[in-house]
Amino acid sequence: MAHFPKPAAGSWTENYPELGTAPVDYTDSIDPAFFEAEREAIFKRTWLNVGRINRLPRTGSYFTKELPSAGKGMSVIVVKTKDGSIKAYHNLCRHRGNKLVWNDFPHEETSGTCRQFTCKYHAWRYSLDGDLTFIQQEDEFFNVDKADYGLIPVRCEVWEGFIFINFDQNAEPLIDYLGPMGKGIEGYPFDAMTETYSYRAEVGSNWKLFIDAFAEFYHAPVLHQGQYTKEEAAKIMKYGFEALHYELASPHGMISTWGGQAPPADMSMVKPMDQVLRSGLFGPWDKPEVIANLDQLPPGVNPKKVKQWGIDSWHFYPNFMLLIWEPGWFLTYHYWPTAVDKHIFECTLYFVPPRNARERLAQELAAVTFKEYALQDANTLEATQTMIGTKVVSDFPLCDQEILLRHLHKVTDEYVTGWKKEVANRGVTV
Repeated sequence: MAHFPKPAAGSWTENYPELGTAPVDYTDSIDPAFFEAEREAIFKRTWLNVGRINRLPRTGSYFTKELPSAGKGMSVIVVKTKDGSIKAYHNLCRHRGNKLVWNDFPHEETSGTCRQFTCKYHAWRYSLDGDLTFIQQEDEFFNVDKADYGLIPVRCEVWEGFIFINFDQNAEPLIDYLGPMGKGIEGYPFDAMTETYSYRAEVGSNWKLFIDAFAEFYHAPVLHQGQYTKEEAAKIMKYGFEALHYELASPHGMISTWGGQAPPADMSMVKPMDQVLRSGLFGPWDKPEVIANLDQLPPGVNPKKVKQWGIDSWHFYPNFMLLIWEPGWFLTYHYWPTAVDKHIFECTLYFVPPRNARERLAQELAAVTFKEYALQDANTLEATQTMIGTKVVSDFPLCDQEILLRHLHKVTDEYVTGWKKEVANRGVTV
């Protein structure tokens, strides 16, 4: 491990003076009223990633997404239409408000392929483009024009194969919202990595606390001690942990760090199974051809072009994280709040499809190993939520390696404060 100097300003945080350096108030993670304001100010107004286009391989492919973060019961349908475009609708029949698409359990997400959507209750039918095409016993209704009762659309746009929705029809275009953070990684071969491994869990903490856990690697030498050699541990004790690079383009941010390369330099740390399958925590050791033959990575990947680079992690506000790993794969995190002290955590790992059994097992080993390390992070969160909830202490000091945490809580407060001002100007009490 090399020791990388901080920027000329003296610290990463001080490069962004608007953040300040004072302790951060974590009341935003325990206050139910603040959480309800987040639903209105953030999750109903910002672009939310709901998956990738490989979930919609053909005309009529669809999936539903439950979004209690945007309001109790909120659900959307995302579908590939006949012209190849991706569209999204509120998952609600226009007749009596029944949930339109669901299987045995109405609160569970589902997916499939169809030619049209048919309501289970009274068989009203809708085309893939959301038009109402059939009303059971239409002549029994009074002056109903089917053109007036199509599905309610949800704003939907695609960037680099990632599908985003926005409940605000007046929101800025997705490409503008993602800004330079998104622009800098366009062209990475996301579309070649379609082999996926996913897991999800309900976590007993505020959604921001888990983002906090993955927005810094300062904790890694302590919580994940087993992945370091004695020499690396000694250097960390001497110099402290230092990431390669931090960057903010509000409301988004990113961190670039060492430590994600494969194979490990010290093979004495590697389990026999890892050696046989040539894989482990940081992914398969053999770079896929799509990466090995790439002339150069997009400029936003490993932005400082450091030889020791291992991982880049982008936080696209509010709840989407994207990590690109040096060995040639990527993963996504999503944090979907369900209450002030609960959220659904989702993780999906993406690899180039394996060409043989060994490559398949190498990917499975990486997915299982990574899950174990993620659970180490998740294991601390409920204890954190409990203790913050006591209100014994509300302000907590953050170090220079926790700049993305400071930024997350500041941006969240700005969204909520701005929304409250808008509501007050309309003469509405919240």
